[in-house]
Amino acid sequence: MASEKFDPLVESLERFIENTRQLGIIVSDFQPQGQITLNQKLHTLVTGLLEIEKTKAQVQEVQVPLEVFDYIDQGRNPQLYTKDCMEKAVIKNEQVKGKIETFSKFKKSLITELNKMFPEEMEQYKAQRGDT
Repeated sequence: MASEKFDPLVESLERFIENTRQLGIIVSDFQPQGQITLNQKLHTLVTGLLEIEKTKAQVQEVQVPLEVFDYIDQGRNPQLYTKDCMEKAVIKNEQVKGKIETFSKFKKSLITELNKMFPEEMEQYKAQRGDT
C-alpha cells in the first residue's frame, strides 16, 4: 500500500512530538539535579531529528499542492482538500456539459436556418463534409 512508505515518518514524528512534550515538562519545572535528565531528553530530540532526516528519502518524490498548506494555515483539515477539489471538478464538469449541450442545440438551429436561407450552399457544405 502507498501509505506504508509514510509509516516510518509518522512514527518518527509521533515520537518526536512526545519527546518535545516531555522536554517542555522537564524545562517548566527545572531543578538543578534534573540536568542529567534534561541532557538525555535533548539528546533524544537530536536523535529524533536524525531519524526524521533519514526518512525523507522515502517521501522525497511526494508533491503536495500549495493549497493544502493554505487549508492547514486556515485551521482546516487538509484531507478536505481532495473532497473540495472533487466537488469543484463535478461543478465545472456540469458547467462544461451544459455549454456543450447549448452549442450542440445552437449548431442544429444554425444549420436548420442556414438550410432555409442558403439551401444550395448548405448542400455544397454537406457534400464537402460527407454529411448526407
